[in-house]
Amino acid sequence: MNVNRLPSDNQIINEVLQLGQTWKKNETTVHLYRELLMDCCDPREKFAVTRGNTPLGTVLWYDGELFYFHTVSNHTYPLFVQESPIKVPLKKCAVVGNGGILKGSGCGGHIDRADFVMRCNLPPLSEDYTQDVGSRTHLVTANPSIIVERFQGLMWSRKAFVESMRAYGRSFVYMPAFSSRPGTDPSLRAGHALADSGSEQTVLFASPDFLRSVERFWKGRGVRARRLSTGLFLASLALGLCEEVELYGFWPFATDPRGRPVGHHYYNDVPPLWGVHAMPEEFLRLWELHKGGALRMRVDSCPREAD
Repeated sequence: MNVNRLPSDNQIINEVLQLGQTWKKNETTVHLYRELLMDCCDPREKFAVTRGNTPLGTVLWYDGELFYFHTVSNHTYPLFVQESPIKVPLKKCAVVGNGGILKGSGCGGHIDRADFVMRCNLPPLSEDYTQDVGSRTHLVTANPSIIVERFQGLMWSRKAFVESMRAYGRSFVYMPAFSSRPGTDPSLRAGHALADSGSEQTVLFASPDFLRSVERFWKGRGVRARRLSTGLFLASLALGLCEEVELYGFWPFATDPRGRPVGHHYYNDVPPLWGVHAMPEEFLRLWELHKGGALRMRVDSCPREAD
C-alpha cells in the first residue's frame, strides 16, 4: 500500500460494509506483528517504568516534549512497581475505545468475556452503558489532562477522584506521567491519592521510551499525526501482550457503515482537539491488521450469542 495516497473516508466505510465482520485469525500474521513490536518497543518489559528497569537517578526524557526530562528521585521512585505485574502471554484481550459506534451495539457481554479488558481515559461505566461497553476492567488509562479538568489536578481534594475510580475495580491505572512537564505532578498526585487511600488500583506509569518507540513504529507505517491516540497505544500494547486481540469502539467517522449518524463518543459528542490525532489513518492501519487476521475489529453490533 502507498501510505502517501490514503483512501477517502467513504471508500473505507464502503469497504467495511462490503467485507462485513467476516474474520479469521491468522497465526502467522499475529506472530509477525508481535515480533515487530517486540523488536521496536518490547512491550512485555518496557511498557511501564518499574524499580527494576528504572532505578534511582535514571533520566527519563519526555516523549511529548523535546529537551526536557525527569530525574527519578526519592519522591517518584517509591511510586513505581517493583516489576511488571502483568503476567504474559495474556489470552483473549478486549481493547475498548470510546467511539460512538459502541452506543446500541450490545457488545458489553462480549467485552466482559475477554480475559483482560483495556479501556481508554477513565470512561463512564454506569448502568446506562454496560450493555454496550461492559463493566469489567483490568487496565484503564488516565491522561493527566483528565485529572486536571475533572478533579482540579488533585490540588484541593482527592475524595471525588478516589471514589470515581471504584468503577474500575481491581485494575491497573496506566498514566503517561513522563510525556510532558504539565502532566507529571498531577500524575504523581493521582498515584499518591490511590496508594494512600488503600485503593484496589495499581498505578503504572508509562515508559516514555516505550511510547516514543510505538509512535515511531506507526509513523513509519503512514500515520501522520502530531500525537498517536491512546487507543492506538493500547492496541499496540495488546498485540505485544495478548494471544488474541479484539478492538471495540474504534470508529472515527460521523456515520456508521450503514450511513446512520454516530456521535464521537458513546457517552457524548464532544469532538477531539483538531490537529492532534489522525483517527482515520489510525483506523486504516488497524483495519489492515483486521483483514490480515492479526486482530479483530468490531465495528457493528455484536450478536447475542458469542461467535
